[in-house]
Amino acid sequence: MSMDPAALADRLGRWSAGRALAAALTVARGTVVAAYEELRLEGRILRRQGSGTRVAGPPRPGPRESTGAPVFLHLLEPREDDVVLLACAAPDAPPPALLAAYRRALARLEDITGDIGYHPLGHARLRRAVAEHYTRRGVPTEPDQVLVTNGGQQALSLLARAFVGPGGTALVEAPTYPGALEAFREQAAYVRTLPVGLDGFEGAVRDRGRRPDLAYVTATHHNPTGAVLPALVRRRLAAAAGAAGVPLVDDEVPADLAFPGQETPPPLAAYGETVVSVGSLSKSVWGGLRVGWIRAARPVIDRLGRLRAVHDLGGNVAAQLAAAELLPHVAELCGKVAAERRARHDHLRTELARRLPHWEAPPVPGGQTLWVRLPHGDGDSFAQAALRHGVAVLPGSGLDASGGSREFVRVHFLADQATLTTAAERLARAWTAYGAGDTEPGPPPSRALAV
Repeated sequence: MSMDPAALADRLGRWSAGRALAAALTVARGTVVAAYEELRLEGRILRRQGSGTRVAGPPRPGPRESTGAPVFLHLLEPREDDVVLLACAAPDAPPPALLAAYRRALARLEDITGDIGYHPLGHARLRRAVAEHYTRRGVPTEPDQVLVTNGGQQALSLLARAFVGPGGTALVEAPTYPGALEAFREQAAYVRTLPVGLDGFEGAVRDRGRRPDLAYVTATHHNPTGAVLPALVRRRLAAAAGAAGVPLVDDEVPADLAFPGQETPPPLAAYGETVVSVGSLSKSVWGGLRVGWIRAARPVIDRLGRLRAVHDLGGNVAAQLAAAELLPHVAELCGKVAAERRARHDHLRTELARRLPHWEAPPVPGGQTLWVRLPHGDGDSFAQAALRHGVAVLPGSGLDASGGSREFVRVHFLADQATLTTAAERLARAWTAYGAGDTEPGPPPSRALAV
């Protein structure tokens, strides 16, 4: 249905601005009004009664067949072939401690009465366990500062929806965890990058032209580089974020994965009240548990809780009770396998150095991945060649919102040493073929997120 230009101008708000623009462009006012309406329909401008019209940033995309995430769906699903999967870094089986925790949790379920099972903020027992987890680590925390989520990815999605809207800005490291990039892009946000460690952060949060709505960092065992921020850098980042009023999100999912003898600084939240901590048991226990959390100031948790309740009335109670059983012992559980993880890390680096001496694979103090620089070519095309030779690696371009890191691939070292040896052999053969011109197109990207 057509609309009278004057009525449309009333809907647009400040008609005088349209009159001025029309005069400047020497066009009819109706043309300007029509242009404004077209921009609104495309999602490029936002209008609110009494506050005029403002730029919304890039248009919101419609439904997509793919998130563009840099991993193939068949790398996450069960396979019948013998491809060695070094692309997705996560434990490949639930540990015995998880099974024991579930048995204790199921026993607790038998005693529950007067509880309909909906806990949008999380079960009280797990919220208390998360609060005690942070308090033990030097960050005094109360249960009402904790929101339980269905894994760390849901936590990032909630934070993106709460703080970063269309036309807003998320400040991230380059490279970084690709699931975070997808969460911010899903909100049609502009993603601004700084190097790993957020060097230049103070200037970025004071930038009046593009002040970030949220900043995201992995301070401990960074994914993918394995870096650990020193205490002084943590203090500086937290102080700058606090002074600018910018929420600083610290992804602590890999924080418990230190190698033996490696000390890590206190959590970033120990240095500032505006720090928002995201955690989960996906890397330290098992991804199938699907239990994560957000630790933040009470007003932030209240806001996120209201947002969560609109989309999800709460997580699986049995899983939360099992997580509450595990969390007091997570450091001990990780410590039991830390020596083996370091041995596998050392073994993979030795095999790569022997078979691919021109590759750069720096050691890391913990975590699960190596960030490998190729001497030439690019990670996207090499990943396709590697897959054809029976090993899956993650190309670096999908982890870098700046458009860089194309010469990198990410590989994990969680497999047993025999499997890692096989992987190195296949990578060497793939590299030889790649150097000889093996650059055939690989399979298309899927909906799956890299982990």
